Amino acid sequence: MWSLCKRLHPHGFYSSEKMTGLFAYESSDLDWCEDNYRHSEHIVEYFNTMSSLFFFVISPIMLYLLHPYARERNLAVHLVWTMMIFVGLFSAYFHMTLSFMGQMLDELSILWVLGLCYGLWFPRRLFPSFIKDRTTFSRLVMMITVVTTLCSFVKPTANAYLLNCFALHIIYSLGLEMRTCTDPKVLRLCWSAVGLWVLAISCWISDRFGCSFWQKLNFCYLHGIWHILIVMAVAYASTLIAYLDANYEIPYSLPSLQYWPNDNWVLGLPYIVLKGTTKTQKIF
Repeated sequence: MWSLCKRLHPHGFYSSEKMTGLFAYESSDLDWCEDNYRHSEHIVEYFNTMSSLFFFVISPIMLYLLHPYARERNLAVHLVWTMMIFVGLFSAYFHMTLSFMGQMLDELSILWVLGLCYGLWFPRRLFPSFIKDRTTFSRLVMMITVVTTLCSFVKPTANAYLLNCFALHIIYSLGLEMRTCTDPKVLRLCWSAVGLWVLAISCWISDRFGCSFWQKLNFCYLHGIWHILIVMAVAYASTLIAYLDANYEIPYSLPSLQYWPNDNWVLGLPYIVLKGTTKTQKIF
């Protein structure tokens, strides 16, 4: 709590001087491995900033690809990839300035993406026993997200580790869902999502804790690579979760998986095709 109190005005409000300090360059306690101001006097971490722009490439494509599913299931699905655009924006702002406010906006936007995913897609059969419907569960998730948002100001340096714990829980929940799956296309998507996340988190950890080693090799760009890999991991994982959700919540739509731009390519962006019609719904 002390880190928050230091930034507060004695009377409990932010003074203009303190507020300015929150937006100041390098006011964050975090500093990644990339050399500061190496390529620009206005951008602290150039490659980390530029790699954040990858969010702006993938997010609109995923919004387009998942629209048929969102239209049938819930248009709130679009909020996930809309928020991912803000994640990219705030990530670029943070690495450009290494400001405390940039750090908080970056981490809190990720937290709210996770909250949206839990509220929209967490399997009903895994709900706590005292929750009977998704509306109640979503309100609980919203409340927890708000509380976590407020608590994130207590020890900001711990936020990234907490967010990765949420990611581990999502992987664990996916494991429970995939135990009985035999569809090779779904299994391929699952292993691809997990593999991308493992590569991404390996880059994050190596950059955070192995910086001196990478500096000796003059290769300090792992956090930027993390940005690219984690966007792809989210694209794969969110599509997989949405596909499982479609089978539970709108089975009449007969969902199937395909890849853009070509379904036969090894690499591509996964999306859901709904083969069912309103006539199919009557059968279900």
